Amino acid sequence: HLMMYICAMGIAIAPAAPDGVAPFRYVGGDWSVDFVNTANWPGRRLDRFTGYARVLEWAEGAGAVSAATVSSLRALGEEFPARAVRVLAEAVQLRQLLERLFYRISQHQPAPDEIAALNEQWLSRSLADLALLDRGDGTLGLGWPRADTALESPLWVVARATAMLLASGDAPRIRRCEGDGCGWYYVDRSRNGLRRWCEMETCGTRMKSRRRAERTSISHATGDERQPAPS
Repeated sequence: HLMMYICAMGIAIAPAAPDGVAPFRYVGGDWSVDFVNTANWPGRRLDRFTGYARVLEWAEGAGAVSAATVSSLRALGEEFPARAVRVLAEAVQLRQLLERLFYRISQHQPAPDEIAALNEQWLSRSLADLALLDRGDGTLGLGWPRADTALESPLWVVARATAMLLASGDAPRIRRCEGDGCGWYYVDRSRNGLRRWCEMETCGTRMKSRRRAERTSISHATGDERQPAPS
């Protein structure tokens, strides 16, 4: 039913790993960026959203949704599986929209269509129910009164986080990882603004090792195997 519904909505399908196989990683520096990184781009070769429960798992791991809200939504999704399937399809749609948007920003290209879609399709919905709520410690915070009864509420959090990121000074710092075949995004908050990888210990190390191997291969091919001079 999930595959039929998503295909009917015109969403491209990529092979998905079984639940729990591919862990979530939170390296983007923003909820909205980490949300996009739940798939391996380009082409969504691996999609970590294999079910609505995985969307909740991501949201809780990111700290975007409380454990209590996740517990309520998980029970609700099990009670109304067809609604959970629809929300999963919406999550995939939102993620694809944000990937196109972040790609254009990372390439210093305008994105009027993506901004319009974000405004019309997501912000108008996600901000409609936003309200000041008592945090329980005498202070107020912005939140959604229906967060624990609306299956789509994690997507509201992502849409709002996207708007806050794009309206901030960090928007020009959105980057696309330079690792071969990676395509993940991150907000470059490094001091010199020269970060190139989503993670140094993964893509950075892999690319450095590959370049080292290429240099060694070239030196062998040309016979340039110079030994260090004696001290």
